[in-house]
Amino acid sequence: MRIMRGHLATLLAILMVSPNASFGASHREAPITALDRAADITDWYAFVSYDDPSKVTFILNVDPLLDPSNGPTFFPFDPDIVYSILIDNDQDAVSDIGFEIRFQTEVRAPGVFTSYIGAGNGVNSPGNAPKTLAASGPPVQVIPPAIAALDGKGSEGLNLRQTYSVWMVHGSGANASRTNLTGDRKLFAVPTNVGSRTMPNYPALARQGIYTIDNGIRVFAGTVDDPFYIDLAGTFDSLNLRGNFPSGTPGVLTAAQEGNDRQNFAPDSIAGYNVNTIAIEVPINQVTQGNAIYPATDRRAVLGTWATTSRPRVSVRRSPQEVAGYGEDNQQYRQVQRMGNPLINEVLIGTGSKDRFSMSNPVDDAQFADFILDPLLARALNAVYGGLPVPDAPRVDLLLLAQYKAPIAPPGTPAGPVADLLRLNTGVPPTPAAKRSRMGALAGDLGGFPNGRRVSDDVTDISLRAVAGVLAGYNSAPYNMIGDGVNTNDVPYQETFPYVAWAHPGRPANPAATATGEGAQQ
Repeated sequence: MRIMRGHLATLLAILMVSPNASFGASHREAPITALDRAADITDWYAFVSYDDPSKVTFILNVDPLLDPSNGPTFFPFDPDIVYSILIDNDQDAVSDIGFEIRFQTEVRAPGVFTSYIGAGNGVNSPGNAPKTLAASGPPVQVIPPAIAALDGKGSEGLNLRQTYSVWMVHGSGANASRTNLTGDRKLFAVPTNVGSRTMPNYPALARQGIYTIDNGIRVFAGTVDDPFYIDLAGTFDSLNLRGNFPSGTPGVLTAAQEGNDRQNFAPDSIAGYNVNTIAIEVPINQVTQGNAIYPATDRRAVLGTWATTSRPRVSVRRSPQEVAGYGEDNQQYRQVQRMGNPLINEVLIGTGSKDRFSMSNPVDDAQFADFILDPLLARALNAVYGGLPVPDAPRVDLLLLAQYKAPIAPPGTPAGPVADLLRLNTGVPPTPAAKRSRMGALAGDLGGFPNGRRVSDDVTDISLRAVAGVLAGYNSAPYNMIGDGVNTNDVPYQETFPYVAWAHPGRPANPAATATGEGAQQ
């Protein structure tokens, strides 16, 4: 797990620099989003598509820690929220190209008590069915057929159903122009996997939610397995990382554990939970400056990306009617949350500044620079690890990922303002699965974090080591072996769009069934 010596200083400098230098997404970043789950961005990913290097994939995850069995309404997207994907392609930390996703909800059977219902070919009333208040007696069919489609025959049991539209945005602010990429076409969000009786072939149902829209763009929206992995309990118990590692030091991996990307040595707190995801795959030449595909040595290949959620500026509670939001004009929406690099808001920004950070724009991030230059997390690591030396402030090494610098950006690229953007060099080809490392660029895998972020990248371990000082020259043991012991996701990812694994079932086919069994993965 070593980078070639000629690249070590530069790669480590950029890696450790990251304002994301911190833990894996806490999934409840700031006070404002702890109270607004639907608008809470849990993770943000951007990477060159594994199976097509001419395209880039963006994945926006919201609404954390969804228990698969938590009915009866389960986990719809919020129609009041505008979910935005933003791209800076000229190094000024202002969006040049973006996508907005908006949802609409229909309740197809208002008298049914649950969002999803179905079984077999349908279940009829038995002869001794109790009488109803209606003079005509009970319906012949009490339960519709099992859900096998998002629309048409087989979709009768989809009581709460959501459609969505995708808009392409050029520019930003009042001068932005928007193009509806879906028109009158109905795109259906994939519902959660409620169980094997209601959705007996969930993978087939979920795949129906992959759409190709205008300009060769593919989209998917729905509830899926949360691709993130971390020991949240140990992390947020004041860095009380597990101490059962053979190394004898809590939070320090052995060489065998470090080299095993397929096994966990501590509990994955996210295992078994779902999350709502929006994935979009776009031809690279539609989002770069100059609308072309460039080699990695050309600064125009580099994108700065982030995601936001926004709500209407004014909402009116009209009990007993539904809440009304007033913000059809795009200028009447207000940002609730944003995410670029993983974890910067969770563990670098102070609690008193988290909401302000969430609602601000990356171009204004200089106001938060002190949280990066003198991170409390580094002092916490120093204390928890028994006086383990860490670099002194100011931590200028941690500024590198906050700007356009090598190795992500080629020489001659304008650094731009300090800004929390997940930067991606689209000229770097995707790493084949057999050579992919969870440690990304720290292990010489330049197709991974911090060159964008893939779903499998272990941003927790990478960031812990960065803050501890690996990229500032503290690159011997134990610095280069610090980790939470969670090295992989609880279920396999997909190697094709949308790359995340399908949702865990609320009720598996039998007690022994797992998320990789019937009704969940493959």
